[in-house]
Amino acid sequence: MGPGTALETADCHRLFLQGLPLADVRAPVEFAQGAFPGAVNLPLMNDAERHAVGLCFRQHGQQAAIALGHRLVAGPVKAERIAAWAAFAQAHPDGFLYCFRGGLRSHIAQQWLADAGVRYPLITGGYKALRQTLIQTLEAAATGCGLTVLGGMTGTGKTDLLNQLAHGIDLEGHAHHRGSSFGAHPQGQPTQIDFENRLAIDLLRKRAAGMEHFVWEDEGRHIGRCAVPPTLRDRLAAAPLVWLEAPFEARVDRILRDYVVGQQAALAMLHGPEQALALLSVHLLQSLDKTAKRLGGERHRRIRSCLQDALVQHQAGDVRAHRAWIAALLQEYYDPMYRFQRQQQAGRIVFTGDAASVLDWLRRRG
Repeated sequence: MGPGTALETADCHRLFLQGLPLADVRAPVEFAQGAFPGAVNLPLMNDAERHAVGLCFRQHGQQAAIALGHRLVAGPVKAERIAAWAAFAQAHPDGFLYCFRGGLRSHIAQQWLADAGVRYPLITGGYKALRQTLIQTLEAAATGCGLTVLGGMTGTGKTDLLNQLAHGIDLEGHAHHRGSSFGAHPQGQPTQIDFENRLAIDLLRKRAAGMEHFVWEDEGRHIGRCAVPPTLRDRLAAAPLVWLEAPFEARVDRILRDYVVGQQAALAMLHGPEQALALLSVHLLQSLDKTAKRLGGERHRRIRSCLQDALVQHQAGDVRAHRAWIAALLQEYYDPMYRFQRQQQAGRIVFTGDAASVLDWLRRRG
């Protein structure tokens, strides 16, 4: 496909399979609402300019709005934006540009680039066509592929095991959240659209590699603020369930590693080591407080006091005291819920075992 041509909708799969570079010329506010992995926002108009043009369109019609857009994006502003597109095209000769529907904005950007001596392809149908492709991909996988669900108590290492499977789908990874009251990552979560896009691309690539059966972690309707798509959630709720078991002390150790030590390291990378422990303390206490209603007042106060004591010792460099409140929270909050859920789902369980046996069982059926 030569430069200056358009990518047809039928080729959208190839774009995502190959991870081709994308220049998104929509306004920053549109990009923030939903985009594609690896896309770079190089807008034709910034948010204020887009707002003014949209207002003009509603009040005076299309031609007046186009004329205003050309007045707002002119001279040095226009030159700066063309330079940014040209630099992207030079750095990514195999890429494409797009706007929302593959209409006026992407064609203007393409034409201005051509006037500057740079021929660069755009995507027919734009963001909307790419997004529709991914929605269809997600729906097709949810309805047409085999599914197995991986369950187990908190801290058994379900995500760690899932990531050892070529046909594993890490919903928590795509949602950037561990799925519990304590599961928020310091970097925050993607938008719902971005979550769905990442998930769909993962499925698209795995299916292109010949996989038609996938293993998913047992999740609720929401992973943090990201909602599992309804069709997928309904199928997962009825799929065969493999139950992962691990010794209690190993579960406590894993939670300490991931939710305390790992969380502090992530906070240190973002905010510096001096601020990390204070931020961790706030995060842990606020997360525990989310469980207060179900824990009940007395148990919540007792476990919170234990956590506060652990944070004091943590300040002195000793994280071992965290094991006490983690163990209490497992025994008095998480484990009773998971035991009830397992009892309710007993008819779906097709295999139970430790990490090695579950991993082997799932690989042989992958």
